[in-house]
Amino acid sequence: MNVSTLPRWMAYGCLALSMALVGSYVALSKPLVLVFPVFLLAWLRFGVGALAMASWLRRPADEPPITPRTRWLLFLESFLGNFLFSICMLYGVSLTTAVAAGVVMSSIPAVVAVLSWIFLRERIGARSLAGIACAGVGIGLFSLQKPATPEAAGSLAWLGNLLVFAAVVCEASYVVIGKRLTDGLGPRRISALINLVGLALVTPMGLWAALSFDFSAVQAPVWLLLVFYGLAASVWTVWLWMTGLRTVPASQAGVFTIMLPISAAAIGVLFMGERLTPLQLVAFGIALLGLVLATLPQRSRG
Repeated sequence: MNVSTLPRWMAYGCLALSMALVGSYVALSKPLVLVFPVFLLAWLRFGVGALAMASWLRRPADEPPITPRTRWLLFLESFLGNFLFSICMLYGVSLTTAVAAGVVMSSIPAVVAVLSWIFLRERIGARSLAGIACAGVGIGLFSLQKPATPEAAGSLAWLGNLLVFAAVVCEASYVVIGKRLTDGLGPRRISALINLVGLALVTPMGLWAALSFDFSAVQAPVWLLLVFYGLAASVWTVWLWMTGLRTVPASQAGVFTIMLPISAAAIGVLFMGERLTPLQLVAFGIALLGLVLATLPQRSRG
């Protein structure tokens, strides 16, 4: 099936699955951050993606040549959405609490909507605004129920929160720029190209970190987790997101970021022995209501 004619419900599924995968690899990346330096981890992640998507770099016969403007957008998409987002998020989460980071990240749907209105001139209806508000409230309420770890609440927590918000702006920019890119390029080629740019950006720092790292000390399960992290972060999530964006407006797609904390919580419950409180279940209900409001078909005006 041609992705340009993807049914709306299937595009919604791609967006939801993409953010669910983001939540899962964010939750499972904590052991990786404890083993690998941040820049080395980012370099290995892009390297895994580059190997997996090597065949996606070739231009399809029915795709127009890349213009200078598209090259600039590809660079920005990778620099903001891959490179800078990863660095800000990894360092930010290490300096602040899970509670604070979750509250800050609850602003993603609203920031996406604002940037879509400014740069894409997308009209945001009342139902979409209500969906965005419900998504933010739901994510915020859920985050407030997470226990704060004493070791994370240090004197640099303010810097951690600032870095997490910078990651939020990067993620919102990623959505908006991605919408522009899907007008001329296919999802697979976008995924491969922005990953290649990310690999080039992080290679100097990754090599510098690798020179002093003892790779022999890394256990086999950690390497398997790294491969999953690289495939999920660089290949699956990007391809699914770009596929959905070809059909769905960017402001509406931003609401699907609520799947990130939901899937992260599911990983915690299923694999890390965590439990959900009644208030967290209510928070998820509010967030999912926002998703329903944002994706219900709009009534046509006569």
